[in-house]
Amino acid sequence: KRSAQSLRSHLFHRSAFFNVRDACCCSHRLQRTRRTQWYCPMASLSAGPPSLALPSPCTRRPALLHNATDRSLDRRRGRHAVMRADQSGSQGTSGNGSSGGGASSSILSIFCPLLKLVSGGDAAAPRNRFLKTATSGFASVSRLPFGTTAGPASQLREGDPARPLIIAEFEACPFCRRVREAITDLDLEVEVWPTPKDSVRHRQQVEEAGGKLQFPFLIDRNTEPTTLMYESDAIVEYLYRTYGGGSQPPKGLLLSTLISGWVPTLLRAGRGMVRYAGAPAEAPPQMLQLWDYDGNQFSRLVREALCELELPYRRVACGKGSKRRPLLQQTAGSTQVPYLVDPNTGTTIQDSEEAVAYLFRQYGRNAPASAT
Repeated sequence: KRSAQSLRSHLFHRSAFFNVRDACCCSHRLQRTRRTQWYCPMASLSAGPPSLALPSPCTRRPALLHNATDRSLDRRRGRHAVMRADQSGSQGTSGNGSSGGGASSSILSIFCPLLKLVSGGDAAAPRNRFLKTATSGFASVSRLPFGTTAGPASQLREGDPARPLIIAEFEACPFCRRVREAITDLDLEVEVWPTPKDSVRHRQQVEEAGGKLQFPFLIDRNTEPTTLMYESDAIVEYLYRTYGGGSQPPKGLLLSTLISGWVPTLLRAGRGMVRYAGAPAEAPPQMLQLWDYDGNQFSRLVREALCELELPYRRVACGKGSKRRPLLQQTAGSTQVPYLVDPNTGTTIQDSEEAVAYLFRQYGRNAPASAT
């Protein structure tokens, strides 16, 4: 009896062992089949039994591989989106706040509405001096060494253009900043058409001249026929080729815009992007003049005000090493920038705080275009 019980117990345990072993082997074969079909797209799903039919290898991957691949694709898509931003509507957006062209996939189509919301307060209201100076200073540091000095290319030019170049741009645009930095490096004098969102004048002029709303936009009346050009990288290369002795842009100027060009825009919370509601409907009879260079933290504050008021002005680049610095010293008594000149009222100001307050006081409450 004990022998019979022992035999039955032995057979029971032996059967359980083989059942567990077979189950493990089947599980192992199943996992191996799935790995083969996931990693080998050419593997036929019909190779296994019908019960092992799996989803298409094109749509099913192990979680680790799936996540890693998606992260890689996201990084590539991000790089392409940044590169497309300079070629589609990210450089220019329509006056009603929507992106022009294919800008719906660009970076500005994401940031502009947010920045417009943040910067939607009263631009003429008093601001914290320390905060705005500090954020503007950090913005300048983020773009060093660009936009601070007149480079060697400025010495290769025999003379200044007979007629000032016209640049349609707005202060918060990183691609417009790229062109402004090149203008500082080339020590050029240009006329600026501010094109903030909700513009009532200059955006329409750009669309009439070039056929689309995209910024920056260059007008060079020194050529025959007149040169009309979009795309910031093309404009920069044209400026160096034409007014920089055929030289090449400084190394890193074009590429760095994609990396740090957004920092000043974010630090300044979109200042210089949206037209002030109380801006004048008409431009002043005479164009204002601003002596500055792009990397100066105090000059940025004045340019933001000029852009928000949509006041066209003549910008005289006078970065460090500029040939215009002696003239600035003689005219203003020092080489300090910004130096604002308003021929409509005979006003000259060499302090950013006073200049911003003056601009909004004189032009910021739907004041008449004529001098008062």
